Amino acid sequence: MAITAEIPQGETREEIQIREKIIKDFYAIWNAENPEKHIYNADLHGFIHVRFLSIQETAEHAAATYKSTLAVTYLTEILEKAKVVKRVQPKTNNQNQKRFSEIIIMQYVKASFGKIKLTVGVLRGSKQHIQYCITAIENG
Repeated sequence: MAITAEIPQGETREEIQIREKIIKDFYAIWNAENPEKHIYNADLHGFIHVRFLSIQETAEHAAATYKSTLAVTYLTEILEKAKVVKRVQPKTNNQNQKRFSEIIIMQYVKASFGKIKLTVGVLRGSKQHIQYCITAIENG
């Protein structure tokens, strides 16, 4: 699924807001094409679910840079193929992470693009894997 709008590459507030809208529009299209709103991840042996929080958090963080915004457009393959790097406790001072018992840091290496970080939260109780955030790893 291609993004039809040109992704601005600058750092102005307006360009960041445009990137945020591009990300939200991308998720709207993705959600329409994926009504179950989850993708099976081989490394986790389970589904990663996309929720409203996934969109909000990713739009907020990925819109900061052109490369992270572009990374979001690879959502399906990231969710399918990312590998677990480490598991950490949720940040206690982060309201959005309070609902998770664990945060899983995953990584996907896309040919001709580079490394992409996928953060997944494990919901307390149901243990569902929720896509939390996607960003490009600029260096390394």
